[in-house]
Amino acid sequence: MPFKKTAKAVIGYLEKPEMDALLAQPDRHTPLGNRDYALLLFLYNSGARADEAAKLIVDNLQLGRQSSVRLHGKGNKFRSCPLWPATATTLSRLVEGRGKRDPVFLNRVNLPLTRFGIHRLVTHYAELASKTVPSIEAKRVSPHTIRHTTAVHLLRAGVDINTIRAWLGHVSLDTTHIYAEVDMEMKAKALARVDISDQQATVPQRSLPSLLAFLKAL
Repeated sequence: MPFKKTAKAVIGYLEKPEMDALLAQPDRHTPLGNRDYALLLFLYNSGARADEAAKLIVDNLQLGRQSSVRLHGKGNKFRSCPLWPATATTLSRLVEGRGKRDPVFLNRVNLPLTRFGIHRLVTHYAELASKTVPSIEAKRVSPHTIRHTTAVHLLRAGVDINTIRAWLGHVSLDTTHIYAEVDMEMKAKALARVDISDQQATVPQRSLPSLLAFLKAL
Protein backbone atom coordinates (compact mmCIF):
# COMPACT_ATOMS: atom_id res chain seq x y z
CA MET A 1 0.00 0.00 0.00
CA PRO A 2 1.52 3.36 -0.98
CA PHE A 3 2.18 5.88 1.76
CA LYS A 4 -0.21 8.78 1.96
CA LYS A 5 1.39 11.95 0.68
CA THR A 6 1.63 14.74 3.19
CA ALA A 7 2.47 18.38 2.67
CA LYS A 8 6.05 19.33 3.44
CA ALA A 9 6.46 21.52 6.48
CA VAL A 10 7.45 25.04 5.61
CA ILE A 11 10.76 25.82 7.22
CA GLY A 12 10.91 28.80 9.54
CA TYR A 13 13.73 31.30 9.39
CA LEU A 14 14.45 34.86 10.45
CA GLU A 15 14.86 37.81 8.16
CA LYS A 16 18.08 39.80 8.63
CA PRO A 17 16.48 42.56 10.79
CA GLU A 18 14.90 39.85 12.96
CA MET A 19 18.21 38.04 13.41
CA ASP A 20 19.92 41.33 14.22
CA ALA A 21 17.26 42.02 16.86
CA LEU A 22 17.84 38.58 18.39
CA LEU A 23 21.59 39.17 18.59
CA ALA A 24 21.03 42.57 20.21
CA GLN A 25 19.14 41.16 23.23
CA PRO A 26 21.90 39.78 25.53
CA ASP A 27 23.34 42.29 28.01
CA ARG A 28 26.98 42.20 26.98
CA HIS A 29 28.01 44.12 30.11
CA THR A 30 27.61 40.90 32.12
CA PRO A 31 29.46 37.57 31.91
CA LEU A 32 26.25 35.63 31.20
CA GLY A 33 25.19 38.18 28.59
CA ASN A 34 28.54 37.81 26.86
CA ARG A 35 28.15 34.03 26.88
CA ASP A 36 24.64 34.28 25.46
CA TYR A 37 25.73 36.68 22.71
CA ALA A 38 28.64 34.38 21.83
CA LEU A 39 26.27 31.41 21.63
CA LEU A 40 23.71 33.17 19.43
CA LEU A 41 26.40 34.54 17.14
CA PHE A 42 28.04 31.11 16.94
CA LEU A 43 24.75 29.40 16.04
CA TYR A 44 24.10 31.96 13.31
CA ASN A 45 27.64 31.79 11.94
CA SER A 46 27.97 28.01 11.91
CA GLY A 47 24.38 26.77 11.49
CA ALA A 48 25.20 24.29 14.26
CA ARG A 49 22.52 22.12 15.83
CA ALA A 50 21.85 22.70 19.54
CA ASP A 51 23.41 19.34 20.36
CA GLU A 52 26.53 20.22 18.37
CA ALA A 53 26.93 23.49 20.26
CA ALA A 54 26.39 21.71 23.58
CA LYS A 55 29.18 19.20 22.81
CA LEU A 56 31.63 21.85 21.59
CA ILE A 57 34.97 21.92 23.42
CA VAL A 58 37.77 24.46 23.27
CA ASP A 59 39.97 22.12 21.24
CA ASN A 60 37.36 22.19 18.44
CA LEU A 61 38.04 25.91 17.92
CA GLN A 62 40.78 27.17 15.63
CA LEU A 63 41.03 30.86 16.49
CA GLY A 64 43.60 32.74 14.46
CA ARG A 65 44.00 34.40 11.09
CA GLN A 66 41.70 31.86 9.45
CA SER A 67 39.36 30.92 12.27
CA SER A 68 37.16 27.83 12.07
CA VAL A 69 35.27 25.33 14.19
CA ARG A 70 35.18 21.54 13.99
CA LEU A 71 31.67 20.27 14.71
CA HIS A 72 30.74 16.76 15.84
CA GLY A 73 27.48 16.09 14.00
CA LYS A 74 25.00 13.30 13.32
CA GLY A 75 26.33 9.86 12.44
CA ASN A 76 29.52 10.59 14.41
CA LYS A 77 30.72 12.74 11.51
CA PHE A 78 32.86 15.83 11.80
CA ARG A 79 32.79 18.92 9.62
CA SER A 80 34.60 22.26 9.69
CA CYS A 81 33.04 25.69 9.26
CA PRO A 82 34.77 29.05 8.91
CA LEU A 83 34.18 31.66 11.60
CA TRP A 84 33.69 35.36 11.13
CA PRO A 85 36.36 37.53 12.82
CA ALA A 86 33.67 38.87 15.18
CA THR A 87 32.69 35.32 16.16
CA ALA A 88 36.31 34.30 16.68
CA THR A 89 37.01 37.35 18.85
CA THR A 90 33.92 36.78 20.96
CA LEU A 91 34.71 33.08 21.46
CA SER A 92 38.36 33.85 22.28
CA ARG A 93 37.25 36.06 25.15
CA LEU A 94 34.73 33.48 26.30
CA VAL A 95 37.20 30.56 26.56
CA GLU A 96 40.22 32.52 27.78
CA GLY A 97 42.07 30.55 30.46
CA ARG A 98 40.30 27.25 29.82
CA GLY A 99 41.82 23.91 28.95
CA LYS A 100 41.50 22.25 25.54
CA ARG A 101 39.01 19.65 26.77
CA ASP A 102 36.77 22.18 28.54
CA PRO A 103 33.30 22.91 27.13
CA VAL A 104 32.90 26.21 25.32
CA PHE A 105 29.41 27.04 26.60
CA LEU A 106 28.90 26.75 30.36
CA ASN A 107 25.86 27.39 32.53
CA ARG A 108 25.64 29.48 35.71
CA VAL A 109 27.39 26.80 37.80
CA ASN A 110 30.13 26.16 35.21
CA LEU A 111 28.65 22.93 33.93
CA PRO A 112 28.18 22.35 30.18
CA LEU A 113 25.03 23.90 28.72
CA THR A 114 22.69 21.16 27.51
CA ARG A 115 20.79 21.31 24.22
CA PHE A 116 17.66 21.92 26.30
CA GLY A 117 19.35 24.84 28.03
CA ILE A 118 20.39 26.24 24.65
CA HIS A 119 16.81 25.90 23.41
CA ARG A 120 15.46 27.79 26.43
CA LEU A 121 18.05 30.50 25.97
CA VAL A 122 17.13 31.04 22.30
CA THR A 123 13.37 31.12 22.96
CA HIS A 124 13.90 33.58 25.84
CA TYR A 125 15.79 36.05 23.68
CA ALA A 126 13.33 35.59 20.82
CA GLU A 127 10.54 36.65 23.17
CA LEU A 128 12.52 39.75 24.14
CA ALA A 129 13.36 40.54 20.51
CA SER A 130 9.69 40.32 19.51
CA LYS A 131 9.04 43.44 21.58
CA THR A 132 11.23 45.49 19.24
CA VAL A 133 10.52 43.54 16.03
CA PRO A 134 6.89 42.35 16.28
CA SER A 135 7.15 40.03 13.24
CA ILE A 136 9.19 37.62 15.39
CA GLU A 137 6.15 36.99 17.59
CA ALA A 138 4.44 35.03 14.80
CA LYS A 139 7.42 32.66 14.46
CA ARG A 140 8.46 29.68 16.56
CA VAL A 141 12.10 30.54 17.14
CA SER A 142 14.45 27.76 18.24
CA PRO A 143 18.11 26.83 17.63
CA HIS A 144 16.91 24.99 14.50
CA THR A 145 15.26 28.20 13.29
CA ILE A 146 18.65 29.89 13.49
CA ARG A 147 20.11 26.95 11.56
CA HIS A 148 17.52 27.49 8.81
CA THR A 149 18.28 31.21 8.94
CA THR A 150 21.97 30.51 8.30
CA ALA A 151 21.11 28.41 5.23
CA VAL A 152 18.69 30.97 3.77
CA HIS A 153 21.07 33.87 4.33
CA LEU A 154 23.89 31.89 2.70
CA LEU A 155 21.61 31.31 -0.30
CA ARG A 156 20.85 35.01 -0.51
CA ALA A 157 24.57 35.71 -0.43
CA GLY A 158 25.02 33.51 -3.52
CA VAL A 159 26.46 30.39 -1.86
CA ASP A 160 25.68 27.22 -3.84
CA ILE A 161 23.59 24.34 -2.50
CA ASN A 162 26.47 21.83 -2.26
CA THR A 163 28.51 24.25 -0.14
CA ILE A 164 25.52 24.79 2.16
CA ARG A 165 25.07 21.03 2.40
CA ALA A 166 28.66 20.66 3.60
CA TRP A 167 28.32 23.71 5.86
CA LEU A 168 25.29 22.31 7.68
CA GLY A 169 26.38 18.67 7.62
CA HIS A 170 23.38 17.32 5.72
CA VAL A 171 23.69 13.63 4.86
CA SER A 172 21.07 13.82 2.12
CA LEU A 173 20.80 16.38 -0.66
CA ASP A 174 17.02 16.11 -0.26
CA THR A 175 17.31 18.02 3.01
CA THR A 176 19.29 20.81 1.41
CA HIS A 177 16.85 21.00 -1.50
CA ILE A 178 14.32 22.44 0.96
CA TYR A 179 16.45 25.56 0.93
CA ALA A 180 16.58 25.51 -2.85
CA GLU A 181 12.78 25.68 -2.85
CA VAL A 182 12.96 28.67 -0.53
CA ASP A 183 15.48 30.23 -2.90
CA MET A 184 13.07 29.75 -5.82
CA GLU A 185 10.33 31.47 -3.82
CA MET A 186 12.65 34.40 -3.17
CA LYS A 187 13.54 34.64 -6.85
CA ALA A 188 9.88 34.51 -7.83
CA LYS A 189 9.10 37.35 -5.45
CA ALA A 190 12.02 39.34 -6.83
CA LEU A 191 10.78 38.73 -10.38
CA ALA A 192 7.29 39.89 -9.41
CA ARG A 193 8.75 43.22 -8.30
CA VAL A 194 10.19 43.92 -11.77
CA ASP A 195 8.12 46.58 -13.52
CA ILE A 196 7.41 45.64 -17.14
CA SER A 197 4.18 47.60 -17.45
CA ASP A 198 5.52 49.41 -20.52
CA GLN A 199 5.88 46.04 -22.27
CA GLN A 200 2.30 44.91 -21.83
CA ALA A 201 1.01 46.60 -24.99
CA THR A 202 3.33 44.49 -27.15
CA VAL A 203 2.07 41.17 -25.79
CA PRO A 204 -1.05 39.73 -27.50
CA GLN A 205 -3.92 39.24 -25.08
CA ARG A 206 -4.81 35.55 -24.64
CA SER A 207 -7.20 33.73 -22.39
CA LEU A 208 -5.61 31.20 -20.01
CA PRO A 209 -6.71 28.11 -22.04
CA SER A 210 -5.43 29.57 -25.30
CA LEU A 211 -2.18 30.62 -23.62
CA LEU A 212 -1.62 27.06 -22.31
CA ALA A 213 -2.34 25.65 -25.78
CA PHE A 214 0.14 28.11 -27.25
CA LEU A 215 2.87 27.09 -24.79
CA LYS A 216 2.31 23.37 -25.42
CA ALA A 217 2.74 23.95 -29.13
CA LEU A 218 6.22 25.46 -28.66
